[in-house]
This record gives sequence, C-alpha cells and structure tokens, in this order.
Amino acid sequence: MARLLIIGGFLAAVFWVFSIVDCALQPATRHRGVRKAAWIAIVILIPVIGGILWFVLGRRRADDQSTRLIAPDDDPEFLRSIDKTEQDARIAELEAELARLDDEGGEGPAKDARQ
Repeated sequence: MARLLIIGGFLAAVFWVFSIVDCALQPATRHRGVRKAAWIAIVILIPVIGGILWFVLGRRRADDQSTRLIAPDDDPEFLRSIDKTEQDARIAELEAELARLDDEGGEGPAKDARQ
C-alpha cells in the first residue's frame, strides 16, 4: 500500500509540474476563460484538480476554429464581399485596348511569323 501511495504521489507531482509548465508556456491567445496569470495561480494552488481543469477547460487547442486564421482567398465570406464590378470593368477596358492594338496592325515579329 505504501508503494502505491509513493508512486501515486510521484505521478501527481509530475503531472502538477507538467501542468504548470504547459500553462506558463502557452501563448495568451490559447487560454480560455480567464487570463493566463489566473490559470497559473489555479494550477499552482489546486495541484491535481487545477491541472485537470487546465487541460479540460482552460487550454484551447491549436486546431480550434476560433483562433485559426484563414487566408482571404480561402474565406468564403470575404470572397462574397468583394465587389467584382470594378474588376469586370477594368478587364473589359483592357480587352478593348488589346483589340484596338490588334486592329492597328503594328509591325512586329508576331505579324511576320503569321505570313
């Protein structure tokens, strides 16, 4: 029985230290609920239960959608908000200018190659 208490105490101490280090090293954006300092205090003052609370409630995962940044070209909401009328007008203007340049028949290597 004494061996189990010693092993259990050792494992609890290792978990406690690991919880403190993990909480302290996480960036402030990965903490849920309260501030980082409050989580560190909770983990230190309530050794095993504080560590369990940290891993269950306080630690935000890296793949959590609320902190994940999405590039603008991957964000459907951003793509819907883009006003495409200006782009379409500019493309039409460039195509008209290109057609005008083709109609002028400028001398160049491309025209010589077609003959």
